[in-house]
Amino acid sequence: MAWNEPGGNRNDKDPWGTGGRRGNDQGPPDLDEALKKGLDKLNKMLGGKGKKSGGDSGSGGSGNGGGFGAVLALAAILVVGYVVFQSFYTVNEQERAVVLRFGEFSKTENPGLRFKVPLIDDVTKVLVTSVRTAQSSGQMLTQDENLVTVDLQVQYRVGDARDYVLNVRDSNQALAFATDSALRHEVGSSSLDDVLTEGRAELAVRVEQRLQGFLQEYGTGLEIVRVNVESTQPPAAVQDAFREVQRAREDEQRVKEEAETYRNKVVPEARGQAQRMIEEASAYKQEVIERARGETARFLELLAVYQMAPEVTRERMYLQTLETVLSNSSKILVDTESSGNMMYLPLDRLTQGASSRSGSQTSGNGGQADIQAVTDQVIQELRTRQDTNTRRSR
Repeated sequence: MAWNEPGGNRNDKDPWGTGGRRGNDQGPPDLDEALKKGLDKLNKMLGGKGKKSGGDSGSGGSGNGGGFGAVLALAAILVVGYVVFQSFYTVNEQERAVVLRFGEFSKTENPGLRFKVPLIDDVTKVLVTSVRTAQSSGQMLTQDENLVTVDLQVQYRVGDARDYVLNVRDSNQALAFATDSALRHEVGSSSLDDVLTEGRAELAVRVEQRLQGFLQEYGTGLEIVRVNVESTQPPAAVQDAFREVQRAREDEQRVKEEAETYRNKVVPEARGQAQRMIEEASAYKQEVIERARGETARFLELLAVYQMAPEVTRERMYLQTLETVLSNSSKILVDTESSGNMMYLPLDRLTQGASSRSGSQTSGNGGQADIQAVTDQVIQELRTRQDTNTRRSR
């Protein structure tokens, strides 16, 4: 059966219990009535007069005036809340805040909770710790009038937030122009070989220094972290020729390394030989000095002996000197007892003659045969001379 079925059964109730028995209303409050009550309470709080329950004909105007004042009060509260909300802001650790007051620079705020004057202060937050990247590429002339294509990467960050916000309208565009100018200046001052091979690292350093100078002069507030030369290539029409040149340079470098290896092998050996010769010379020097000292000491001792017995010492020195001198000679002198004459035996010639005669013999018995032949000749010569001396004496 429907809730609003007609009839006398008193079932014309609505689902909220408002139908039939209005004295026992259990439904939700009326929205308009609740709004009016809230405005009336707000009006009382602000010093106005509330609406009377059994009001007369003049009470309607007073109620309308109180409602308008409440709306104004609510609007004022909202405005004050918005102003208070806009008066505080937060600066992160990675940021710096540039504050403009009436369009003029006021201060730079560090991280933390900060206050500003609404509608007067303008705050711009800038990331100062993040490293940004910019790419640059172009074809340009070198010092020797050759074309080369250079790809460059610039890593930078904001160093001065005030200059970054106020001095330059577009810092990225200023960085691009400054990078292109610095790159063309340095490439135009270098030869093609330096740009393509060994001079790439130096090129990046020079571009970084010049670019940082440009940015400081412009007052962009940017700080260069690193400049990387990613690639340097000649024009496509001559790349094959440049590859041949590169291979020739590699061969040259290889030959240089081989020569350096040989040098590292030979030079230490030469230094070792020189050091050995120096050591030998030092040893010889020390030997000569010590021998001279020894002979000096011996001479002084001999002098003392000579002073005690000059004749004996002189004779002994004479014999020692003869022994020393004649020991290096190949001749032999024999003093025979039979006569006072000194007999000379040419043993060197006898030895040479014996050697020539025994040259056809074997090497094992050749030495013994030479000695035996020389001995026989010496004995024969002694006998012959002795017989001759005997006959003369008769």
